[in-house]
Amino acid sequence: MTHSTSVSDHPDELSSVLAEFAAEAVYEKLPQPAVDGAKKSLLDTLGVILAASGTEPAARAAVDVVRDASGQPQATVLGHGFRTSAVMAAFANGAMAHCLNFDDQTPWGQHSATSIVPAALAVVERQGGIPGKDLIAAVAVGQDLFTRLRRHVGWRQDWNLSSVIGVLAATATAGRLLNLPPDRLAHAFSFGAIQSGGFMDMVSGPGSELGGMYAGFSAKGGVLAALLAQRGAKGTDTLFEGKNGFFATYFGGSYDREKILENLGGDYYGAATLYKPWAAVGTAHSHIHATLEAMARHGLNSDDIQELRVYAGDCHEGLCAPLDARRAPATLMDARFSLPFLVAMAAVHGDLKAGDLTQAALKNDRVLDLARKVVTVSDPALDWKDELPSGRVGIVTRDGRRLEQSGEHTPGSATRPLTWTDIREKFANCAALAAVPPSPEQIAATQRAAADLESADDAAHLIRSLTETPNGH
Repeated sequence: MTHSTSVSDHPDELSSVLAEFAAEAVYEKLPQPAVDGAKKSLLDTLGVILAASGTEPAARAAVDVVRDASGQPQATVLGHGFRTSAVMAAFANGAMAHCLNFDDQTPWGQHSATSIVPAALAVVERQGGIPGKDLIAAVAVGQDLFTRLRRHVGWRQDWNLSSVIGVLAATATAGRLLNLPPDRLAHAFSFGAIQSGGFMDMVSGPGSELGGMYAGFSAKGGVLAALLAQRGAKGTDTLFEGKNGFFATYFGGSYDREKILENLGGDYYGAATLYKPWAAVGTAHSHIHATLEAMARHGLNSDDIQELRVYAGDCHEGLCAPLDARRAPATLMDARFSLPFLVAMAAVHGDLKAGDLTQAALKNDRVLDLARKVVTVSDPALDWKDELPSGRVGIVTRDGRRLEQSGEHTPGSATRPLTWTDIREKFANCAALAAVPPSPEQIAATQRAAADLESADDAAHLIRSLTETPNGH
């Protein structure tokens, strides 16, 4: 339970404690689940970026801007085969990393890897010679910091936590990879925090492409913040707990310092990271699962349905309103945040594969006909308190049956997490959708490179395995 902790104009200790933790983290002290969480997120995020490069029109603007900006060829824009500065590569890859809403999430919601991983890969390529163990440690640090802040601030579902906190997590990861000492990393947090921002209407409001691209800004911000601190730029010493600091500004002073610091360096929360089987907002997954379960259990097809009821808590209501627009989304970005359309699509197709959401899919008559039969039923029991609640659907059939199904034990949830095998398969499927698809040999090499990352002398091998031919050319 988050509570208010006093803020003041005096220097706070939180910046220095978190900076020391991030700067001094080493692979050898990571619990094995944290190592696995970092490596899984690296492979998963690489795959999602590749899929986005070939399937999401909204990401093309970001890539085109970066291509025009040019810059020193320090890091790779994935899926498109060109290099640019580390800062701008982080931006392009970050924008692609989240735009499908297929990226990982914490059990408590929000997305860390889309800020952390593009920033990490950009720095790794820029610097060269960073050991794979250091990349794992840096990603684990970012995941842990992100989740500690996400869980223990008084969020009112107003600010977009994934970008407000994500830029700080990306800063910690980039700073660790640059070997910033604790005092420099504490300054870097200030330059990260000045780039924090984003409100929830930006994420799920219909008609906007911001909800898919925001991670580009937090990934870029993390790299930029770390580079500024490396050059000696100074931040504030009242960043987190100052009277007008981070917690006061974004969360009305509501946070729990004790919980944020509890067993810091011992428990790494990245070990709890969840990976998605469907390219849609995470708050819709349990409803998608409930729909698929109900259809299979009762032997239904979409023509059997007279009404499809979606029970909605506060976190689901925004995905259902305005109802007419959510039943017939105008863009792919809107579709991934439109609960009525998503459950209708799942019911019609019996699944929701990464390549299923296309421009043509938005005009599918069977899906649109069923979506018009979706109604929402308010259910405060499904309000978001801590972990994401499981959704529930009700089906009224044409022959008069009334069926209900809960979305518990959803694939990709804490009770049914995706395995390494699942993530390897997801990566291969995503990579095949890239603007410039890698070969089967490159896909296999990248899967191996991620699994064996701790043995790599240069973590950039992870990118080279994806972009180079097997003989190294």
